[in-house]
Amino acid sequence: MTITNNGVGPDGKAVVVDLNEGCYEGEQFARAATDTAQSFALPGRVEEPVAYDAVILAGFGGPEGQDDVIPFLRNVTRGRGIPDERLEEVAHHYRHFGGVSPINQQNRVLQAALQAEADRRGLGIPIYWGNRNWDPYLPEALQKAYDDGHRTILGLATSAYSSFSSCRQYREDFARALDETGLWGEVRVDKVGQFFDAPGFVQPFVAGVVDALRTLIAEGADLTTTRVLFATHSIPTTDAERSGPRDVDWGEGGAYAAQHLAVSEVIMGKALAELRETHADLPDVAWQLVYQSRSGPPSQPWLEPDINDAIADHAAAGASVIVMVPVGFVSDHMEVMWDLDTEAMETCEEHNLRALRVPTPGVDPVYVSGLIDLVEERLTGTPTTERVRETTLGPWYDVCRPGCCENVRAGFKPAISGLQP
Repeated sequence: MTITNNGVGPDGKAVVVDLNEGCYEGEQFARAATDTAQSFALPGRVEEPVAYDAVILAGFGGPEGQDDVIPFLRNVTRGRGIPDERLEEVAHHYRHFGGVSPINQQNRVLQAALQAEADRRGLGIPIYWGNRNWDPYLPEALQKAYDDGHRTILGLATSAYSSFSSCRQYREDFARALDETGLWGEVRVDKVGQFFDAPGFVQPFVAGVVDALRTLIAEGADLTTTRVLFATHSIPTTDAERSGPRDVDWGEGGAYAAQHLAVSEVIMGKALAELRETHADLPDVAWQLVYQSRSGPPSQPWLEPDINDAIADHAAAGASVIVMVPVGFVSDHMEVMWDLDTEAMETCEEHNLRALRVPTPGVDPVYVSGLIDLVEERLTGTPTTERVRETTLGPWYDVCRPGCCENVRAGFKPAISGLQP
């Protein structure tokens, strides 16, 4: 095969490196690589209008009663052979809240808010909603969109970062939905890229940190002994190291950690700059990226430090206040309610620390508007240079690169909006 310096083969299509099999040309793209992926393989951004006629909001899903908890956890852990006895050990988080995860209701409200904003802008595009692990499932949402006459669909996942579970798995979910509905070749499905540094996602966190620090200032708290902990879901280090495109050295923790670190730094900087407009002598406030919600055997390395360990360490070093910022989450679902609002708050209390928790974006109008901005970028083919992002890592890819966010345990499966594998 002839490969030119700009990565284009003799047929004029992008040449991609298959990490398992070597190089192959445009006609050998996986069937899951949509026309968009094939046409815009390099540099990975779509800068021409695409006439999407529907959006599917893709969520994680959650139980809505005690009887749902174990079946839901079976769905979450499908293929891993975990017995119900072990699942029951995890179920107590949900049992504590009556077996109801708030995530489904939050996504119902988000779906309605997105629809209202799309209608306000006159986009004429319906917003559907489907889940990975609970009703309504993604295949049902896809079938409904198809039955309503829609053929060019844009997926919007309720996750802002790059990793297997937060990005590639949603791409696989859509591919599986196409399989289960038999709609391969009948429907085109693409996906909004990672939006961790989009203004609509960042600004609600900035506002939350500003409000928390203003509260502390009003109380006369010592900001030099205040610690801001940016919290996100931990993942196995092997998965983290494979997050993001494989042709970039992201450093320890892969693109997943790099994205979180970059956006946390931006949020902290913007918050302090805003506060200094009225408090010119405001000192710097120390911050740290921490992780939560780890699972799996103790022998398996996950991203650290755990938030509870970090709280204990800061207390021992003389901290007096902890501000928790759930930067890895778009809404107050179970990991926020249990791991932060319950366990981490209890850890702070044990160490006699004042603790505040910043809200997630939820249905903040700025966040909702920002998500529709992302949809409009794809509808209009907004050039990359005109897409506003808050870190130097963005704008992120519209078409995922080869080998991006590999599932170390299961390998690569068909996935929409990306290039094989």
